[in-house]
Amino acid sequence: MKNQSWKHTISIHIKEHSSIYLFITILFMMGIVFGAIVVNSLSVTQKTDLYMYLSRFFGQVVQGEFANAHDLFLQSYSHHIKYIGLMWILGISIIGLPIILILLFLKGIVVGFTVGFLVNQLGFKGFLLSFVSVLPQNLIIIPAFIIIGTIAVSFSLRLIGQIISKRGSLPFMQIFTRYTGVAVIICCLVALASAFEAYSSPLLMKQVVNIINK
Repeated sequence: MKNQSWKHTISIHIKEHSSIYLFITILFMMGIVFGAIVVNSLSVTQKTDLYMYLSRFFGQVVQGEFANAHDLFLQSYSHHIKYIGLMWILGISIIGLPIILILLFLKGIVVGFTVGFLVNQLGFKGFLLSFVSVLPQNLIIIPAFIIIGTIAVSFSLRLIGQIISKRGSLPFMQIFTRYTGVAVIICCLVALASAFEAYSSPLLMKQVVNIINK
């Protein structure tokens, strides 16, 4: 019964916010495409500098000179939490609505640029490297950011609607509690992505880099 209730609630949520989900997903995808395009706009000097930095990083990977996994986890999780927390606050502030969309677009750019640069410089080997170093955690992170972005935009629009209509019928505390609850769940999901990024990705990257260097 509880599983059916959760499925029903999620189904209703998706139907009610389908247009926002679609818009944010397209915006995020546009950011990925734009990030990939930016790679081609870099000068030869910029590409060379980035590739030299990447080569040094590969050397450290081969030698097993990773940062402490626990430190990597804290750094990654802290970064994602700050991003999620900022969007949560912007959703409450109302005027932060456009900034939420900008943040999502920028997140897409980062993903697109990272994958685009690896593929541009290393071809199929770069694709393989991005497959193990970028894709796994982003299978959780990207949906998580799309969800938090959607509920933040939705919450902000509800507040704007209440201000315009000047009606107090909106159950603010109930909606705010749900809004915050979803944000907390997203933070828990992101913790899984950060754990994989810190504890598993370095090992996978080492295997792929060894293959690339052969």
